[in-house]
Amino acid sequence: MKKSKKLLTVKVERVIPASPKEVFNGWLNPKIPGTPWYEGDKVILQPKVDGLFYWFVSKTPHYGRFKEVKRPTRIQHTWMSPYTNGLESTVTVTFKKKGKETLMTLVHTGLPNNADGKGHSDGWNYFLGEYLKRFEKLGRKL
Repeated sequence: MKKSKKLLTVKVERVIPASPKEVFNGWLNPKIPGTPWYEGDKVILQPKVDGLFYWFVSKTPHYGRFKEVKRPTRIQHTWMSPYTNGLESTVTVTFKKKGKETLMTLVHTGLPNNADGKGHSDGWNYFLGEYLKRFEKLGRKL
């Protein structure tokens, strides 16, 4: 019997100084600095159930299909790139009201348990950090 490697899960959270609706809508807007979509060299984004995304950044294609878009609380989509080593992983982003702010939680599951999979932690921490800075800089307004 062949032993299988356990798949990796990455979880990143930020408290964003805005309402869940503002944070949700901003996250899906490729014109908003701080989102992954903004930094893409080429972006196709169809944020609806069964809608597709294609994100080409730093000479690397990323693509997937939206499985759930529940405004303004939850987004879930598949995620594939050369760094998932052929695996279709899943990204789930939730937006929960926390006083006047929003707790944004991103969970990326089904990643290979190797350097490529672990690199997603750095990537998602970068993007959620930049997204938070965007709201802080603008005083909550997009």
